[in-house]
Amino acid sequence: MSVLRALWWLAALAAALFLIAPLAVIVPLSFSDGSFLHFPLPGLGLRWYRAFFASEFWLAAVWNSLVIGLAATAAATALGTLAAIGLWRAKLPGAGAILGILLLPMVVPAIITAVALTFAYAPIGLASSHLGLVIAHTLLAAPFVVVTVGATLSQFDRTLLRAAAACGAGPVTAFRRVMLPVILPGVAAGAVFAFATSLDESVVVLFLAGPQQRTLPRQMFAGLKDTIELTILAAATMLTVLALVLMLAVRLLSARGAGAGRP
Repeated sequence: MSVLRALWWLAALAAALFLIAPLAVIVPLSFSDGSFLHFPLPGLGLRWYRAFFASEFWLAAVWNSLVIGLAATAAATALGTLAAIGLWRAKLPGAGAILGILLLPMVVPAIITAVALTFAYAPIGLASSHLGLVIAHTLLAAPFVVVTVGATLSQFDRTLLRAAAACGAGPVTAFRRVMLPVILPGVAAGAVFAFATSLDESVVVLFLAGPQQRTLPRQMFAGLKDTIELTILAAATMLTVLALVLMLAVRLLSARGAGAGRP
């Protein structure tokens, strides 16, 4: 058993090193004082971070990512929470099939979704618009909210709602004052996942976005295609840091939700 355990640890370590290796290259290079992808570094500095914040193209891409991401997060959180509550309370005969349909954007390749949305948007003028991207990102992000809120609701005590109704509380009041405080960690975790999904999305943006809707991932892709500058690595490092912060937030929210679910 000890040999098998050691092999498992070696396999896990090898997988971790494989995943971390790109970061070990990207992060140091983003602080390079040189102009090319070169090791050893000719010097250390914040040259490419200053270039990032001095470029109107990069700042516009950050602004678009934040606007689209926050709008899609708000819509996906609201719709995903309502869908999860509806499936939890309704006890529909085809609830499993409905849940599977709601989760399809998580399993369907992004390229298929992008092509379908391109044909759907063309007749109604939503292509190359911020609204079109918000709708597309909401479609992709909502399933994560459904999953996290559904997992939280599985630990919710239904008698609390019956007690609230017996005390004269209507459905909206019972949701706001009884259910929402309990499931709030799951809702917040779903919102974090939704924002991360929108922030990281690049395939759909490549198909649907015009020059005015360039997000940060698309700007990075354009930078790699047109000219390779280390500004891209500065942007990648900042995205990595943001992803780690979001992961930590999800972890804290999950721990809080687990603590709230214990009797």
